[in-house]
Amino acid sequence: MKPIFSPKNNPRVIIIQKLYGRFFNQDQELTFPKHRFKKFIKDIVLGTIERDELILSELENKVGNKLNFKNLDKVFQIILKSATYEILYKPNLSINLIIKEYLNASNFFLEDTQTKYLNAILDNAAKKIRNSNEWIWTN
Repeated sequence: MKPIFSPKNNPRVIIIQKLYGRFFNQDQELTFPKHRFKKFIKDIVLGTIERDELILSELENKVGNKLNFKNLDKVFQIILKSATYEILYKPNLSINLIIKEYLNASNFFLEDTQTKYLNAILDNAAKKIRNSNEWIWTN
């Protein structure tokens, strides 16, 4: 059963919508309306766009051949990229919190089976990414 929440107030839903819009319309200027998490949303959206290649290579290195990224839904790809960005560049946020928030947001866009698959991929990738990058945050 999908939880009921207001998607317009969920920052991860807004992040996914902004990235999805940017994916299909490269020339579109990104605007960030007034929101209580505007700085966070802007940081994640712009960071994900800026570091797209790095995020893809990190996912390929950590998840490996188990994931054929190009065969996934565009929304699924965007959720994976933005969540990976947060895992890589927001070390003060718990992995469990990031995954939970993106799973809640994904319920608005994906089917239950896709959400379960997303959970498995994010959990696997997050543990490997955080363990391999641990030295970056301690120095």
